Amino acid sequence: MTLDKWQRMTEWFMTALALVFLLAYSWEVLARTHIVLCETVINIIWMAFIVDYVVSILLAKDKKAWFKENLLMLVSIALPIFRPLRLLRLVAVLNVLNRTGGMAVRGRITLYTCCSVTLLMYIGALAELDVERGVPGASITDFGEAIWWSFVTVTTVGYGDLSPVTWQGRGIAIGLMITGVALIGIVTATLASWIVDRVRDETDKRADEAESETEQLRHNVRELTDTVNQLRDDIARLRRP
Repeated sequence: MTLDKWQRMTEWFMTALALVFLLAYSWEVLARTHIVLCETVINIIWMAFIVDYVVSILLAKDKKAWFKENLLMLVSIALPIFRPLRLLRLVAVLNVLNRTGGMAVRGRITLYTCCSVTLLMYIGALAELDVERGVPGASITDFGEAIWWSFVTVTTVGYGDLSPVTWQGRGIAIGLMITGVALIGIVTATLASWIVDRVRDETDKRADEAESETEQLRHNVRELTDTVNQLRDDIARLRRP
């Protein structure tokens, strides 16, 4: 068993668990019923994330390098044992979902980025509502306000009409802003790459057209040369006595 084989075997299973995790968390925050059941499901799936992390690091050839590359994953599965930091479990969900979509090539990067932004805003809104609702002085008290706040935060607009008052909420805001800047960079790079390709394609097209015209001109010159040679031969024959 290798790390790549393990990840291929568990990819869709872990993705399904991440979606169930997100569904249970959404139900807990929005419906506010069956809290015990939702927490049980969330904790079981969180344990599955821990197992996946442990198996992955055991199968990694260069364990030290893999450990350094996945520090955020370690934080997201280790620190939520402290209840004030339980929202870090959502980072583990994003990491698992990203495993499936992370192989997107540039031809699908726009769709992948849009889905990532939508998922990020949704999870950010859920997390923010979870920590802000019921806190004295909080301005984010329902899901509509949370979605609006998440949208303006990810896009780095920040109208200031809604703002978190808890330290957890401010931490979520920092994460959304940093991620928003990164996603804007991805969109900008993708657009620039598309423009470069379009310019290159147009240049190649014009070069092909120029080459075709040059070849046609050479063909015409050869035909003209052959005609001149033929006329010269005819004239030479006519001059003979």
